[in-house]
Amino acid sequence: MRPATDIPRGAFKPLRWHRPLLAASLAALLAACGTSDPNASLLDEELDSIGVQEQAAVTWTLGARYDAEKANITFNVYSSRATRIEVWIYKTPYGAQEVVKYVMTKGANNVWSKTASVATLQNTYGITGTVYYGYRAWGPNWTYNSSWTKGSSLGFVADVDASGNRFNPNKLLLDPYALEISHDPSNANNTDGTWFASGPLHRNKDSGPYAPKGIVLAGDTQSIGTKPTRALKDDVIYEVHVRGLTKNDTSITAAYRGTYKGAGLKAPALAALGVTAVEFLPVQETENDANDNVASTPGDNYWGYMTLNYFAPDRRYAYDKSPGGPTREFKEMVKAFHDHGIKVMTDVVYNHTGEGGAWNGSDASTFNVFTFRGLDNPTYYSLTSDMRFNWDNTGVGGNYNTFNPVAQDLIIHSLAYWKDTLGVDGFRFDLASVLGNTCQHGCFNYDKMNSGTALNRILRDLAPRPAGGGAGTDFIAEPWAIGGNSYQVGNFPGTWAEWNGIYRDTLRKDQNQMGVENVTPSQLATRFAGSSDLYGDDGRKPFHSINFMVAHDGMTLKDLYSCNSKNNNQPWPYGPSDGGEDNNHSWDQGGIAADQRKAARNGFAFLMVSAGTPMFTGGDEFLRTQYCNNNVYNLDSDKNWLNYTLTTDQTNFKTFAQRLIAFRKAHPALRPANFYSTVDTNGNVMEQHRWFKPDGNVPDAAYFNNSGNHALAFRVDGTEFPNETASAIYVAYNGWSGAVNFVLPWPGTGKNWYRVTDTCPWAEGTSQVASPGSEALIGGEFTNYSVCGRGLLLLIAK
Repeated sequence: MRPATDIPRGAFKPLRWHRPLLAASLAALLAACGTSDPNASLLDEELDSIGVQEQAAVTWTLGARYDAEKANITFNVYSSRATRIEVWIYKTPYGAQEVVKYVMTKGANNVWSKTASVATLQNTYGITGTVYYGYRAWGPNWTYNSSWTKGSSLGFVADVDASGNRFNPNKLLLDPYALEISHDPSNANNTDGTWFASGPLHRNKDSGPYAPKGIVLAGDTQSIGTKPTRALKDDVIYEVHVRGLTKNDTSITAAYRGTYKGAGLKAPALAALGVTAVEFLPVQETENDANDNVASTPGDNYWGYMTLNYFAPDRRYAYDKSPGGPTREFKEMVKAFHDHGIKVMTDVVYNHTGEGGAWNGSDASTFNVFTFRGLDNPTYYSLTSDMRFNWDNTGVGGNYNTFNPVAQDLIIHSLAYWKDTLGVDGFRFDLASVLGNTCQHGCFNYDKMNSGTALNRILRDLAPRPAGGGAGTDFIAEPWAIGGNSYQVGNFPGTWAEWNGIYRDTLRKDQNQMGVENVTPSQLATRFAGSSDLYGDDGRKPFHSINFMVAHDGMTLKDLYSCNSKNNNQPWPYGPSDGGEDNNHSWDQGGIAADQRKAARNGFAFLMVSAGTPMFTGGDEFLRTQYCNNNVYNLDSDKNWLNYTLTTDQTNFKTFAQRLIAFRKAHPALRPANFYSTVDTNGNVMEQHRWFKPDGNVPDAAYFNNSGNHALAFRVDGTEFPNETASAIYVAYNGWSGAVNFVLPWPGTGKNWYRVTDTCPWAEGTSQVASPGSEALIGGEFTNYSVCGRGLLLLIAK
């Protein structure tokens, strides 16, 4: 999602859960895949030591779990402010009353516990299958009264007190540590979000029959395969929605389309494309079941950036929706990708939650009380100074309290569960600046030097992947949020990688806004070479720059060069979508289709020849369009899912993309571990990296810093990089509208230049990128080569 300080997110209005339902008020997806028998009893499955992680620093006991013999279930939940908590157990997840309830006991570290006998649950209460559960809590603002019954106001003091407490025993609370949840608040059976609200109109409504319940899992034996250990610098990241990836794919069995299982079946195709890491939009439980209530509702929650639970894979994306099914199926999907050498990354949203914010900005009483808020509101949320409202740097309801150690624990435990148990290899953190907050209540202040932030704790507790590859986890930040000092591109701590929004904007402006935006050759050079100004001053490397031209929140690669502005008010299934950035640095290339494709080829080529880690969005490899809608967060429609019926032009572009990815993967000189040196480091008289003007001379400061110059070239000495087969690599980019002659530099003793690709229209077709060994001979030093207007040339020396 995007902030106003970069490209405004606009993805969600502050969510209130007071439409016909909670429907589009939440958003966060989660991925899961599995094949085991959906009818198998969880009590018969093998315990998989759920929650017991590889690193002692991140073990935990919160949540509900069976003991080793499966004779007992222990429920543990945190609350520092509750005066009484009960666990309510259900045989049926929806529309039924509880079967039994137990009073919990407060123990050390504010953890409330209760152990229930499985035999008692089975023999006395008839719960022989899945155990569903939730909590009811009392505290200072709603004191316990022994005469209280569901729907009663006995004990009520205030919806919120001066300390920020929002206890309400009429609201059944989802366990923050539940490993799966039974259903979304809004679904085919319930379209009334007021069941979950506080305030004078709703506080006495009993949410029990309608509320999602936690599911007690007994573990499984599904393998996650062998995790890839590839260095981040060698990755090519493919950002995609797990449902959108296959929902339109007729090569996938119909029942598997849009599921984790279906996604796993795409692993061979993505491996053939050259992708080394798939980055799924949020796959943790979100409010999206209502997307299916009416097929043509533009109010859907498609992207999924409002998380209901940080441990549970989203059930809607599972073919096997039985209890335990989403978890098994997610792991099966992960194994499928691992078996093809592909990392699985997920987008995670720890900056805010799906409970949303105030229903009305002037009403402190009416909030959703669904999970965190009803257990310990000031622990889990950053509040305003008067403790009555949420502090908000996210635009969707209020900040998660990332500076609170207990709230941080949940982040750490959730990440550990996803990486160690579910097999995830890396994470992209939505609005990650919020995780660098050093205030709990009444303020926001980002400080990367504060060791107590969630950002620093993640690095400390969860073992980032070493620069050279190996065991570990890749951590990628969206380095901005909304307001305050939250825009922090280039200013994340330690070994955090970042979405480089400055790379994106610089290259977009240069391509599409000549004469409107001033971009100097020096600025282009800095981005092509890994953005040392952003990542070289604190010990980070080029690969910490995640280079991208487009992402999920915005235009596609095709639309960036086919649309002059957003068009979000189209009817379903193309829209309407509110929000969206007004300044996209886009241009339709004068409406000339051939030039639009050329510009897209340039944009893709930029990613593949730049130092850093490239990322593109699913479908960009075949010129997918969103029809100029740049904020499709709410479109769960066939016009937003990837469409694999390709035209000839799309097929040609896919071949272009596939071969350029292969070229990058074959040439380590384009994936440097360190920033390029401008001197000769191996004595062959060729600098490791050198910039050139079109006339073949080295640009001076006057040329570099003049925004009136629009042509630039560079050469990399391949002999200075281990396992590099090219003697040298040369890239020339002409940003002018007319052709420019480039004088080629020295290719090395006894070498000549050979053409890998020219993005100009004359070369368009199946062989626009030459296969290895079939590159056309161009010539040696001082050879002239005319690059068409707004074209890019890639050569190798051999």
